[in-house]
Amino acid sequence: MKLTVVGGGSTYTPELIDGFARLSDTLPLEELVLVDPAADRLELVGGLARRIFARQGHTGRIVTTADLDAGVDGADAVLLQLRVGGQAARQQDETWPLECGCVGQETTGAGGLAKALRTVPVVLGIAERVRRANPRAWIIDFTNPVGIVTRALLQAGHRAIGLCNVAIGFQRKFAGLLGVAPAEVHLAHVGLNHLTWETGVRLGGPEGANVLPGLLAEHGDAIADDLRLPRPLLDRLGVVPSYYLRYYYAHDEVVRELRGKPSRAAEVAAMERELLRMYGDPALDEKPALLARRGGAYYSEAAVDLAAALLGGGGSPYQVVNAANRGTLPFLPDDAVIEVQAAVGPKGPAPLPVPEPDPLFAGLIANVTAYEDLALEAALRGGRDRVFRALLAHPLIGQYAYADTLTDQLIAHNREYLAWA
Repeated sequence: MKLTVVGGGSTYTPELIDGFARLSDTLPLEELVLVDPAADRLELVGGLARRIFARQGHTGRIVTTADLDAGVDGADAVLLQLRVGGQAARQQDETWPLECGCVGQETTGAGGLAKALRTVPVVLGIAERVRRANPRAWIIDFTNPVGIVTRALLQAGHRAIGLCNVAIGFQRKFAGLLGVAPAEVHLAHVGLNHLTWETGVRLGGPEGANVLPGLLAEHGDAIADDLRLPRPLLDRLGVVPSYYLRYYYAHDEVVRELRGKPSRAAEVAAMERELLRMYGDPALDEKPALLARRGGAYYSEAAVDLAAALLGGGGSPYQVVNAANRGTLPFLPDDAVIEVQAAVGPKGPAPLPVPEPDPLFAGLIANVTAYEDLALEAALRGGRDRVFRALLAHPLIGQYAYADTLTDQLIAHNREYLAWA
């Protein structure tokens, strides 16, 4: 079995390698290829990856290359984890929207649209090369914004599925609070990527007893603290929102916070410099503790589980993924990409039935889906007016004066990545 990671020089990669090494019985890799144009980073990450495999006794071969076509040739699955423009572009995404009093964040709002416009054309170009190399290969997208990127891939006819680590993070958190194994926790997880709610927590599978009310009653304070939302809000909602919902439920508070501290991009850039220094130590043969602060917790375990299920080698029978709606949420188009529990196997994901969400959640899901439609159109076809329409549709923006100003800012800061600008 051969798996290729595009963006293999990322500082995230040792988290992924650790999972591949520990879970080799679930996903028996014979060859793992790390593809990245940044040769210096790739050498450091590749060296650590080989040492992690050796420490864990994994016999698979790790190959590093800057040659995308060679890297994806014969791959059974290709995992995408790239960042077009690097941390410098992220720094811009997180700062210029604040000038209009809008959230500056890399996956939602104006910054998220900028990332989509930079990313979608690049990912589609990579996917075409994967299709030429092996039309049966699965493309697993971890590249943000996952929902928009996955929809672009599916719309172009690729065998693609989106992956996010938010759900597995909740699963592990709830398992710890309940004192059960993570595999016992089945989430009733509904929404779009980075716009989700846990509407139930069932033990043993999708038909198990719903313990969410008791979980909130006993541990609501701890859950609310993690989300940085008030406990009374969780009690009134009766569900657990993703921490990304704080951008919607406490928008102005978040903007004030972001204006008063260094950007997350600056923090991550500093961490990356230290991580790369650590990766260069020939004595290091495990992922360093600092990597946990980089983000992407449990990403490796989610990725192994998903790849194993898609490639027929095992994996959990139900997984939270980003997949085509196809009637799962009847108020959305069939080709919308939703994030829900699905039965996953070699034929792909089959979303499980979802009770129709409360209008409080369904309305926001429908609104952001409309924005994602317009965002994808702007990413594929370009043009100032398409960018403006997407920004005007986004519930975190919504005012024409803001949308006008943000359109000009987005284009100015991303001109080198926009073929039409």
